[in-house]
Amino acid sequence: MNHRRIPLKKQFRLAATVAAASAVLVSAPYATAATAATGKVHPKQVITHVKTVASFDFAVGDAPENVSLNPDGSLTVSMLGGSAGRRPALVRVGVSGQHKVLVAGQPGDMITGNTRGHDGSVYYNVSSADATRSGVWKLPPGSSPRRIAALPAGTLPNGLAIDPAGRTLYLAESFQGAVWTVPVSGGTATRWLTDASLAPVDSPLPLGANGLRFHNGAVWVSNFSKGTLLRVPVTATGSAGPVRVVTSGVVGIDDFNFLSARSDVVFAALNSPNQIVVVYPNGAKKTVLTSADGLASPTATVVRGQRLYITDGGFAESRDAKLQQGKINFSALLSGSVS
Repeated sequence: MNHRRIPLKKQFRLAATVAAASAVLVSAPYATAATAATGKVHPKQVITHVKTVASFDFAVGDAPENVSLNPDGSLTVSMLGGSAGRRPALVRVGVSGQHKVLVAGQPGDMITGNTRGHDGSVYYNVSSADATRSGVWKLPPGSSPRRIAALPAGTLPNGLAIDPAGRTLYLAESFQGAVWTVPVSGGTATRWLTDASLAPVDSPLPLGANGLRFHNGAVWVSNFSKGTLLRVPVTATGSAGPVRVVTSGVVGIDDFNFLSARSDVVFAALNSPNQIVVVYPNGAKKTVLTSADGLASPTATVVRGQRLYITDGGFAESRDAKLQQGKINFSALLSGSVS
């Protein structure tokens, strides 16, 4: 397996190439564009009433990469940055779409996954060629950000999640294909799992382990270039159990999230094909949104009640970086019908 690394400044060009090549191949039944035109909802349409909540400026680095929920109804969005003159950031987006910068990173770095701790602290990953900045960072409420664990310079920490006990952070590393753990109190980052299923393959954008969520006693990880969604149980000792492939054939899968804390139904963002796909517990898949619904290189999803939020990185030529919101039609979703 080739584990060659991609220079940070080239990643956006690669992502844009993949997105542009794939977008023309995408079509989907029951597209919500029809809802906007007719005002009618098809009974099998899973996501309806899609709209843009907030628009961002891709040119300055505002390429949404990840999103997490806040108790007040706002969302925390990671802005990727990623090249000279383009500054990464953590941004809070309010319920009416107004946004405020919480953390302004260094140009050339990338801010990827973010998650919220029990005390309201925001944890986030920084990928940097500078060894003094690469790693996991913490933004406590009302305080300044600080790095709590270092990672080797030039690695790509990506998806990030916290365990239910609030003690351990899990992160996906995309270049070498691994899951690392970091104590929320700070300390040494440890390789929790290295496995062939997490590794990248040579493709236009060879990234392995990408999105990550801790859910129902397991770490769930997407593999971007292999197009798989994986479930790794956490054993009683805290080690990784056997890796199970939940579904395959979802090349370009980025980050994802669940219908609810108890449900194993997944909403996955397929970055390069410009799709949102539902993955059912039995591995069946259904495309529910496409570029016809305004998707522009979707990177992550999150669910609050009946609302599905989607971050769009804007990597294709339109550079339409934004945060979208749609309404979940539970009847169509849970019917289990798969197109």
